Amino acid sequence: MFDWIGLSLALAAGLLLGAMFFGGLWWTVRRAVSSGRPALLFSGSLLLRLGFALAGFYLVGAHHWQRLLLCLLGFVAARLVVIWLAGPAGSTPKGPIQGASHAP
Repeated sequence: MFDWIGLSLALAAGLLLGAMFFGGLWWTVRRAVSSGRPALLFSGSLLLRLGFALAGFYLVGAHHWQRLLLCLLGFVAARLVVIWLAGPAGSTPKGPIQGASHAP
């Protein structure tokens, strides 16, 4: 019998990990436009987001491939939601995140 509560929590954790990862990427890209040191911002953001996501997958998976698979499914679903919220390039975002200033 499957552990439905554990699997549901794994899916929710994947959604949260994906929202943090791709939302952080979106925030980084918008802030890097006006940053004086965008390479440092991108590098630091990548290390932080990747470390957080990998640690989350490791903890959620816990030697259960079903949980790991559902966590990955939630991660990908969060990616689609963030892409939908960001909208096409050049448009205003649909979400509550405020825009960054433009580069000089």
